[in-house]
Amino acid sequence: MIEIKVKDNESIDRALKRFKKKFERTKVLRELRGRAYYEKSSVTDRKKAIKTAYKIKMRTEQGA
Repeated sequence: MIEIKVKDNESIDRALKRFKKKFERTKVLRELRGRAYYEKSSVTDRKKAIKTAYKIKMRTEQGA
């Protein structure tokens, strides 16, 4: 459970912003979206490999 204590003289907007950041760091929403439908492990591995290859390509193009 995420708790945000509102400090003295702190606006609700700022406290809400802190809550949203803390919630994003927990990766709960990303996991829920990932569980929306079943994906075979081979498909997951293929997507991961493609993403990794893309990142490597972008790094090498930046350095060149």
